[in-house]
Amino acid sequence: MDLLDDSPGSGNAHEYTVSEISGAVKRVIEGEFGRVRVRGEVGRVSRPSSGHMYFDLKDASAVIAAVSWKGQVARMQIRPEEGMEVIAAGRMTTFPGQSKYQLIVDDVEPAGAGALMAMLEARRRALAAEGLFDEHRKKPLPWLPGVIGVVTSPSGAVIRDILHRLRDRFPRRVLIWPVAVQGQACAPEVAAAIRGFNALPEGGAIPRPDLIIVARGGGSLEDLWGFNEEAVVRAAATSRIPLISAVGHETDTTLIDFAADRRAPTPTAAAEIAVPVRADLATWLAETEARMARAARGRVEGHGQRLRDLSRALGRPETLIAPARQRFDLMSDRLAPALRMVTVRKRAGFAPLEARIAPAILRRYLAQEGRRLETLAARLAPALARTRLEAERANTRNRATLEGLSDRLARAPQARLAALAERLDRLDRMRQTLGYRETLKRGYAVVRTGETLVTRAAEAAAAATLEIEFHDGRVPAHPGEGSAPAPGPVAPTPRRRARKDEPPEQGSLF
Repeated sequence: MDLLDDSPGSGNAHEYTVSEISGAVKRVIEGEFGRVRVRGEVGRVSRPSSGHMYFDLKDASAVIAAVSWKGQVARMQIRPEEGMEVIAAGRMTTFPGQSKYQLIVDDVEPAGAGALMAMLEARRRALAAEGLFDEHRKKPLPWLPGVIGVVTSPSGAVIRDILHRLRDRFPRRVLIWPVAVQGQACAPEVAAAIRGFNALPEGGAIPRPDLIIVARGGGSLEDLWGFNEEAVVRAAATSRIPLISAVGHETDTTLIDFAADRRAPTPTAAAEIAVPVRADLATWLAETEARMARAARGRVEGHGQRLRDLSRALGRPETLIAPARQRFDLMSDRLAPALRMVTVRKRAGFAPLEARIAPAILRRYLAQEGRRLETLAARLAPALARTRLEAERANTRNRATLEGLSDRLARAPQARLAALAERLDRLDRMRQTLGYRETLKRGYAVVRTGETLVTRAAEAAAAATLEIEFHDGRVPAHPGEGSAPAPGPVAPTPRRRARKDEPPEQGSLF
């Protein structure tokens, strides 16, 4: 059946309805392919509350929509997940409601990890090996940041959710750095935004954020791929400002989540992590203030009650001082008679002495003591004179002794030097007397060949030249000019026996 009439003059061509065309296309596709097995990478997976499963099968250049009904999903042993490479078995059909063809999948077999997931895992391992994901690199978040920087798209619902959540919890100043959240421009713009916030100076015209939130809504792996780029991960890891990653939904995971200081499951959750609830803080502060007031009041009341209890145990002050006051009154009453009685007793005891202590007796006593003092003074002067004289004599003797010792000390070095000089002269004369030159004057001689002494006749006969030293000079000799010495023993030349203190002679004497 011809569906379309390409002839230009077909003014009476049959008019098909949309349903007729869609049904014809469906019959062609189902009749041509029937049941097929398709190998591809699983794209975005959707599981609505109905229990059906919708996902994409893709390769480098094409995408096929796939669907599995609730009963088929229940029978699957392996359920497709995003990034898996699978072999899906099913039948091709169309969906007229959206003018697209799709694959009804009733069975899925794993065929290995998808190319994107494999590349993502390799990149994650490489960056983890550099230590970019280590826990010790992560910085604590500020408890109440004054300025929050948000890196996201300004036109999406994400920024509105964040601002609405911050306004409900604790309004803060928000700086928005607009970026592309998917596509080729996503990674460089996000990395530049993170570095730009960190480059803002402290106290500048634009306030430097105390916290950065990188946010994006959910999407497929391809949509979120910009947040897996190495530039974004390195910018997040090297950020000096604490950073919260809020990319995708709770099940979405990107590499920036590992490098960030904190990961939030959703952008709204990031706003909740960033600031506390002001109403809760106010309530907590009021409760704490009330508890503090109650504690202080209870403490004061407790101490007051304790003081009152102790005061009851001590008794009334009047009761405590009443015995002492009574004793004081008794003593004061007895004091005046006691003083009068003591005065009378002392006066009675002084009466016998009054007759003995007359003025004449006192004058005689004073005169007697004056004479005794004059006698002692007369004896004191000669004693002082004798003591002074003995001291002067001792000083004179000590001075004479010191002068004698000083003279001896002055003469001792000269005498010692004179004795040593005389001994040195004696030793020099002895050296000259006992030296070998004095021996030469007595008729001896020294025979040398060069600088070597000749002590035997055989050495003299073998020498080329000889030199004989007398006391008045040296004379060369030639052994070959004379006759050789007769063989046989030679009578030793008598020598004088050296004394023990005589220095050794120099050279051989003959």
